[in-house]
Amino acid sequence: MRIAVTGSIATDHLMTFPGRFADQLVGDQLHTVSLSFLVDNLDVRRGGVGANICFGMGQLGTRPVLVGAAGADFDEYRAWLDRHGVDTGSVRISEVLHTARFVCTTDADHNQIGSFYTGAMSEARQIELKKVADRVGGLDLVLIGADDPEAMLRHTEECRTRSIPFAADFSQQIARMSGDDIRTLLDGATYLFSNEYEKGLIESKTGWSDEEILGKVGHRVTTLGSRGVRIEQAGEDMIEVGCAEEEAKVDPTGVGDAFRAGFLSGLSWGVNLERAAQIGCMLATLVIETVGTQEYTLRRAHFMDRFTKAYGHEAAAEVQVHVG
Repeated sequence: MRIAVTGSIATDHLMTFPGRFADQLVGDQLHTVSLSFLVDNLDVRRGGVGANICFGMGQLGTRPVLVGAAGADFDEYRAWLDRHGVDTGSVRISEVLHTARFVCTTDADHNQIGSFYTGAMSEARQIELKKVADRVGGLDLVLIGADDPEAMLRHTEECRTRSIPFAADFSQQIARMSGDDIRTLLDGATYLFSNEYEKGLIESKTGWSDEEILGKVGHRVTTLGSRGVRIEQAGEDMIEVGCAEEEAKVDPTGVGDAFRAGFLSGLSWGVNLERAAQIGCMLATLVIETVGTQEYTLRRAHFMDRFTKAYGHEAAAEVQVHVG
């Protein structure tokens, strides 16, 4: 099963200020703020939901196709993804813009001042999925993740026109989308991904009830944080899968992307939905134990030992033959 993942490609530049922002702000001068903070460290991390999901799938050995836009500064990031099993041949490289970038400074009280530069991400709307499909010999599923909003709409419409099954996954972009856009993006999706809060927001913005949405998508996959995931399909019994036990809770960033990576990998192997969700939850557990969205290492024996402990020998036997 050939799966393409469309979504953002970005880097995070994270800095730490040892003092407190509040001590540097003058109440009656806030309209003319001019400040510079001398920071202690700089942590540059690879990110973007499209790249994060593909990295996880690559770790599992499923060779996903990353579809997105980056700048001429993407060479090192591309090499990293290539080494970890991602097909980056369909990434558009902008001639004028840098790769999207989040720059954030955190103070001693964990307050943050950040800026997000969209950069080359805006050119994702110029990518045609037919060219991607022709290059790789066809697509069986396209996950349409958070990206340039116009790109998300274009990719969705092209999937419908060309009868390519697609998964809708708005994540960070749901806050800026109108109800009309959300209705357009989810109608006819084979899978609709969201967390529990986003689920309510989707229903509020579209004006559609949970039952109405289930009638418009094949499966509704809702992540529930520490409680795992719920999968619903109209007329079918609900599937609920719990999280694998974590060894430490270090950093929740990228956990949702890791779940999707594991779930999609399970689909590509042809296992059932329960097994796919279990793979997703196990991979998400590895990410929450690590600082950064692509800094974990998947060691096959370690992964399977923990998967067996969490979900049993029968489930592990079905998954073990596939894990790369």
